[in-house]
Amino acid sequence: MPAKRKTAKGARASRQRHAIASERKTTAAAKRKPAKSANRWSHHVMETSDAMDIEKDIFREGSAQEIADSLKRSSTHSKRRKGTPFQSAMSMLNFYINRAGRNLPKARRSTLDQAKKRLREAFGRKP
Repeated sequence: MPAKRKTAKGARASRQRHAIASERKTTAAAKRKPAKSANRWSHHVMETSDAMDIEKDIFREGSAQEIADSLKRSSTHSKRRKGTPFQSAMSMLNFYINRAGRNLPKARRSTLDQAKKRLREAFGRKP
């Protein structure tokens, strides 16, 4: 058996010290940031970025054709975009799909994928 290491008075094994250090880090981080803003950064991006202005809740409701029409209308009229209207519309749709991730139901995911195809057709791109 290996000899026991001598430690300072009141010191714990390395695992325990690591666990305590992790607790300290998480509590310190929790004190710095309010919990409300931590979950809504993607909302902040959609509101303040130069992507484009879109209709409220367009991705949550409506058919694929309605989503494609709305994105085309928004991207062509928006002054807050850097790329072409097609690039802006497609990037906003992809952004929503990627941020929803596993929380997006399969039925809604398929509707949004159909909206991508319809958006390509609306801008005269090959599907």
